[in-house]
Amino acid sequence: MTATIHALAIDLGAESGRVVLGRFDGTRLTIEETHRFANTPVWLLDHLHWDVLQLFNEIKRGLRKSVAEHHLKAVSLGVDAWGVDFALLDRQGSLLGNPYHYRDPWTAGALEAACKRVPREQIFAQTGVQFLPFNTLYQLLALEQQDAPILAQAERLLMIPDLFNYWLTGRQTNERTIASTSQCLDPNTGTWARGLLAELSVPTKMFADLIEPATVLGPLSPTGDETLDRGHIQAIAPGCHDTACAVAAVPTNKKNHAYLSSGTWSLMGVEVEAPVIDEKTLRYNFTNEAGVGHTVRLLRNMTGMWLLQECQRAWRVQGKALAYEDMVELARQAPAFAALIDPEDEAFLAPGNMPERVRARCKKGGQSLTAD
Repeated sequence: MTATIHALAIDLGAESGRVVLGRFDGTRLTIEETHRFANTPVWLLDHLHWDVLQLFNEIKRGLRKSVAEHHLKAVSLGVDAWGVDFALLDRQGSLLGNPYHYRDPWTAGALEAACKRVPREQIFAQTGVQFLPFNTLYQLLALEQQDAPILAQAERLLMIPDLFNYWLTGRQTNERTIASTSQCLDPNTGTWARGLLAELSVPTKMFADLIEPATVLGPLSPTGDETLDRGHIQAIAPGCHDTACAVAAVPTNKKNHAYLSSGTWSLMGVEVEAPVIDEKTLRYNFTNEAGVGHTVRLLRNMTGMWLLQECQRAWRVQGKALAYEDMVELARQAPAFAALIDPEDEAFLAPGNMPERVRARCKKGGQSLTAD
């Protein structure tokens, strides 16, 4: 009789995080959500940051619940999260500042500044990544332009799931799928685009050697929390980018399929064997990201649930809590195509009063809304 394998997945999205327990008995996989928590960013001095310390507390709480309530004797653990954002560590491994939220406008103008130093075509040729103003590359360039002391002090750059892997295991690593979202990786060579980074005056010493999905990181390290029994938990790096995990789980063996992964962002694309970097993918602003199993995810990032999430938040502040089911029912009752907006409009990129922004955009386009 095959022993049941237990695995814990820590899945961090821009809206919420969760800990999921998977059981595989040799034939069938079952999954159970054991802990869910909000991912609430924090405004500090006019800038928006991720509350990574609170997220780590919730991760540990979820691990404790999963192990204690299900009497797990041996388990593996993996972390995935959103792309682009990162933490900087000093030479002692301490966190240098709170990681910026990609929707904070502090990188304004950095993409344009990069293209003045290195032509857009050359940046795409060396990275194959979609141009978005908050990519890791432009966050780093913004720090360089501001002569930020944190950049000079940084000994290591860890993407968000890399950071939690480090806090869980003590190992500082850069996993390939999450690194590929940064626009600092050359998909042709499979290494950091150090030449491009040097041309943009971005220090390269902080980029570690890349590890592949399924790399065993080892047992959990002491966390100062003795209520978490660590001895029998082995951490393994999955595809640490949440979309890489989602695409790896698409239930098909066929190669000629497309996928749509929806959350705060919607990502539509295909898996290919090699990056597609040409004039057409540049023109249509496609991206080449690393997948699980040495594939390339050729896709386009599009606005997903973001507008609805921000509307929910604004209405909650006003005392009107609406679940997604409520919003769907209200939409069903509303007249079709009363007004049209472009969800990709930069007016909707940053956090704020989204219902008011939608009304303002409609008004600007000669359209009117009769309700909130």
